[in-house]
Amino acid sequence: MGEATVTTLEGREAAVRNPVADETGEGPLRRLRTPRHPRLWFEILLIAVSYWTYSLIRNAVPEQRAEALRNADWLWKLEHNLGIAVEESINHAVNGVTWLIVGMNYYYATLHFIVTLGVLVWLYRSHPGRYAATRLVLFATTGVALVGYYLYPLAPPRLMTRTGFIDTVLVHDTWGSMASGDLKNMSNQYAAMPSMHIGWSVWSGLTIFALARIPWVRVLGLLYPTATLLVIVATANHFWLDAVGGLICLAFGYTVARVWYGALPHALPRNVPKPRTAARGRAGGRPPAASAAGVNASRPYEPPSRPTEDGHPPARPRTRTTSRP
Repeated sequence: MGEATVTTLEGREAAVRNPVADETGEGPLRRLRTPRHPRLWFEILLIAVSYWTYSLIRNAVPEQRAEALRNADWLWKLEHNLGIAVEESINHAVNGVTWLIVGMNYYYATLHFIVTLGVLVWLYRSHPGRYAATRLVLFATTGVALVGYYLYPLAPPRLMTRTGFIDTVLVHDTWGSMASGDLKNMSNQYAAMPSMHIGWSVWSGLTIFALARIPWVRVLGLLYPTATLLVIVATANHFWLDAVGGLICLAFGYTVARVWYGALPHALPRNVPKPRTAARGRAGGRPPAASAAGVNASRPYEPPSRPTEDGHPPARPRTRTTSRP
């Protein structure tokens, strides 16, 4: 006689729940590229460390004043040739309205951070499946901007010597820019190209427009980067072409996210399983189908009984036994 092998339905279910190969058939890289539910502690730590690193690198770029001023003069001449050199006129016009320019100074100093962080929190809470991809766009955009600061030092219009631009922060005694007044020693003043005020505001605006459901909120999403563009020009912190540089960086960020996740952030699923749920399923917990149907997965399936022709219940089916020689 050969060795007997007992095969039961319960055993077959266990085999299905615990396959030898990876149940998703995905390798490590594929799993990294799959959207997952974000962890709060990790995101707070990541954002804090990333912003600290960004500020450290940005401010570590040598302040090449002479080269930055030459680049600013060249850019200003280029805008004249293109017929778009109207920043100085806007700067003087808005500076004549005290309450408006003071408000713009504070806008420049605060909303850049408040709105960006607010959008990240909203994504974390309402769109966890799209959070990581959208955050990757922001990080890639900011990362490539650091390269621009290093390779192309540029003085903002307010620091140019042979023009009539007004530094509105100094004139109105406000703290509307980290690169003016008492805070100027805390930031690299010659890192104007590209403009991350535009890169971050367009990122925020497009995210709100693509994912918000309330129409007027979506409209605000589009108005926010438009207002930011007016502010950076009116306060003489950037040229028009600095904004173009910010858009190019943002396009790079979206390209990175598209290549990594295989889709743009708004096209990814809104919700994904939380880490605990996913871990329980991999550990051999109750299958989703069994849970939804209310079936006790610990008991084997028993077909419904039918009475035989003589009216007696049928005999309980025996366990199938096979013999191997």
